[in-house]
Amino acid sequence: MEVKIGVQHTPRELVLESAQTPAEVEQAVAEAMAKDSVLSLTDEKGRKVIIPIAKVAYVEIAESSARPFGFTAR
Repeated sequence: MEVKIGVQHTPRELVLESAQTPAEVEQAVAEAMAKDSVLSLTDEKGRKVIIPIAKVAYVEIAESSARPFGFTAR
C-alpha cells in the first residue's frame, strides 16, 4: 500500500510503500492527532518515518498501482 504524507512548508510530499493495512495507517494517524504527538510509520524495507503531527498537512492512503516498465505504453 502507498502512503503519501504532505508536510507543511515543504514542497515535496513523503511517499512510502507500507505493508500496513489502510485501517492501521488511519488508526496511527488518528492516535497521533488525539495525543498531539508524532506520526510513526514503517515502510516495507523496515525504515521508520517519524513526523510531528503538527507539521502534517495531509495523509493519502492508496493501494499500490502496478507501474508499467520497459518500452511498452499501456
